[in-house]
Formats: sequence, structure tokens, C-alpha cells
Amino acid sequence: MPQAAGVQKAPPQPHRQRPRTRLWQRLALVLLPLLALVTALELWMTRHDALEAANAAYDRSLLGALKAIDAGISTASGGLSAELPYSMLEFFELTASGSVYFRVASSDALVELGNADLPLPPDPLAPGVPRFYDASYFGESLRLVAYQRPTPSTVFAAEAAPGVLVQVGESTQSRQDFTQRFVRRAALRDGLILALMVLGSAGTLALALRPLARLAQEVQDRSPEDLDPIAPQDLPADILPLVSAVNQHMARSQALIAQQRQFLDDASHQLRTHLTTLQMQIDCARREPDTAAVQSTLGALGAEISRATRSTQQLLALGRSDTAALDCTPMDLAALLRSVALELLPQARAKHIDFGIHPPSPSRNMAMADAHLMREALTNLAANAIAYTPAGGTVTLAAAGDDLGWSLSVEDDGPGLSEEERATLGQRFRRGAQAKAPGSGLGLAIARSIAQRHQGTLRLQAREHGPGLRVLVWWPSPAPNGA
Repeated sequence: MPQAAGVQKAPPQPHRQRPRTRLWQRLALVLLPLLALVTALELWMTRHDALEAANAAYDRSLLGALKAIDAGISTASGGLSAELPYSMLEFFELTASGSVYFRVASSDALVELGNADLPLPPDPLAPGVPRFYDASYFGESLRLVAYQRPTPSTVFAAEAAPGVLVQVGESTQSRQDFTQRFVRRAALRDGLILALMVLGSAGTLALALRPLARLAQEVQDRSPEDLDPIAPQDLPADILPLVSAVNQHMARSQALIAQQRQFLDDASHQLRTHLTTLQMQIDCARREPDTAAVQSTLGALGAEISRATRSTQQLLALGRSDTAALDCTPMDLAALLRSVALELLPQARAKHIDFGIHPPSPSRNMAMADAHLMREALTNLAANAIAYTPAGGTVTLAAAGDDLGWSLSVEDDGPGLSEEERATLGQRFRRGAQAKAPGSGLGLAIARSIAQRHQGTLRLQAREHGPGLRVLVWWPSPAPNGA
């Protein structure tokens, strides 16, 4: 829908990049919860151990009171009597810091002393074996011990011998207070230890990250022209892979800068030569009184301009092949051969050269490459072949492919190259010994650079039958994902 008049669309809000966390922050986020978890686990274990220790200590006192009561039970008079140690129970009540309860009862209900309604053990008692258990008595939590005392059969008949149940209990408040005090002290101790561990971890992190900070400062202090490798001395082993990667990157940058400087030197030399030649021809034409000689000079001037234009185009192509980002997409090899052949056909006809193509099989027609760069490489190779092949010769463009990769080739029946020249040609501004046609020696260098950008090679081969040369650009097929 069209916008209403006078209403302006609000500009899009810039995307806010999420702030990056630092390495010490990431380590702290991992270490601090881990330390807190370890401390909490240690406190839980401390409380459990303290409760067990308190139960063991208080249970011994409880068992002592039980034995004191049991020692006061007698059958010496021919019946059953019990003498309670009240003074000991009072002392036990003081040491227990709470209420103390006891009960002595016979199974025939003739003897019932103390707190008659103390809770019984959850399980039946075995005679002569004390049983400790926890229970609630009028809302108060108690720790009790029960003991079933057998009566000697010499006093009563076996079928009428009454058993005696002895119970002693105390409030668990003193145990809980003891455990809480113990756990509180342990918590203070563990909190102090946790604080020391945090401070120690922070100091350790700062000390461990100091070489990295020093490395960052060293790189920042360097001048833009300083691409020397970083010395790995006094650096931890964990940082060495990073230093190695940075050194490799700087080495690649240094090589690229050197390549660009060499390219600028070569380009300036090549263009300076053309410009000097043009200036000389212009000066010669100005001084020449003869019209025919001036026309001849102008013709030479036009030829030199054509060579300068061709050299400039090749230099630009060489610069693109060295630095341009690859855009590898499916490329029709047969269409590429036809396009280059149609572009160079007028030059071939001017020399009466048999100029043809040999397309690949339909199953191998599609290749993965940068179509623009591959066209540039094939155009330079074909133009070289047409330039150096004698009139009436043959030049054939071909393409092929297999499971390993693809190739573009140019074959001619010209003078060819010696084995030594085939091994050295392909460098910038280098030409063969038999080269008579004008040129700058950049065609093979452009093709080689494009092949290397595609992880491939440039191969110069002698023809199998007769004189001539076969130049082939081969590049591999991309590796499958995950290979």
C-alpha cells in the first residue's frame, strides 16, 4: 500500500552486537558455580557427620542412664524390685540440657515407674539388646533407648516369669543445638576458604593471562610495516598454537605485500617502456617533413598503442587473478570454449589459422570454477597460440573432466618450446627464445596464477605428433562436505 503523505518511514534500527565476554569472565562463570557447589556439598557432609557424631556421643550417655536404672532392678528378695538412681538422672538431665524421661514396667503391669506413656519402639525388642529410636512425646522430639530385661527363671516359673521393659529418653534439642553450632562454625570456615579460593583463583587467572596480555600489547605496539614473526620465547605452551597461527597469517600478508610490490614494479616498468616508445615516435613524427614518413610513424604509433593497451589489460587481469576473491559456481565448459573461440576467431582468420574446439563429453561438461577467471586464462592461452603459430597453422581449444578434476587446453602446431623453456616459462615478463611476435610475456603468467588460485597447475607439454605446444590448465574438483 502507498504511504500516506507526510508520513516518513522510521529508519531501520542498527543491529546491536552482543557484547563479547572476556576469557577471565568465562572462566569465572565456570569456576565460581563449581566452587559454590563443592562448598555446599562439603557443608552437607559436615552436617551429616556432625549429626552422627552427636548421636554417637549422646547415645552413649543415654545408654549409661539405662544401665544405671537396669542395675537398680533386683530379684534378691524373691520378688521384683527397682531402685531408681534419682541423683544420676538429675545429673543426666543437667548434662543433657533438657528434659529426661524414663520408664520401668513389667509385662504383668505390677511394676510401672516413671513416665508410663513413653512411646514404644516401632519393632519388637530382642531380650538383652538395647534399641535406639526417635519418637514424639507431647509434641517434643525425643531420642529414646529401650531394653527388654529378662527375669531369671529361678525366681518365677518359666510360664509366669514377667519381663521388665526399661526406657530412657531425652529431648533432641541439645543435639540439634550442638549440630547447628558445629555446622555454623563449619559454614564460617568454608566461607572463608571459599573466599580465599576465589581470591586465589582470581590471582591465578591474572597470572596465567599475563603472557596473553603481554602478547597483545606487543602486537599493538608494532608499526604497521612490522610483519616479523612473533618470538615464542617465554610464552606458555597453550598460547603457542595461537602465536603460530598469527605468524602464518603475517607471513601470508608479507608474501602478498611483496607480490603486490613486485607487481607494481613490473607494471610501472612495462608501462614506462610503452610510454617512452610512444613519446619517441611522436617526437619523430614532429620532426619528419615527409608526409609518407609521418604516416608510417603514425602507423607504428597506433601499433604501439595497441600493444600498450594489451599490456595494460593483461596487467589488470594478472592483478585480478592474484587478489580477486574466487566465486566458484557451476560452469559450462562447452559454452566457455565457444565463447572464447568466437571472440578470437577474427585474429585466427587474419592469419588463415584453422581454429577449432573440442568440447568435453556431456557427462563431464559442468565444472566448478570461477567462470570469469577461467575465461581470462583460456583467452590468454588461445591468444598466445594464435600469435606464435605461423600462418596456415592449427590451433585447437579443448576441455575435459574426470573424477579428479577438470582441464582446459590449447594445442597448436607452431614452433613449440624446448624442454628447458617449458620448465621456466610461466613467470612474469619471460618469453621463449623463438618468440618473434610482439608481446609482454604475461599470458602464461596469468594462466598459471589463475590455476594456482583454483589449487591447480599450468602444464606445458610437447605435442605427441609433430612440432607444436600443448598448454593445459588443470584444477581439482572440490572435496565433498566433511572430507
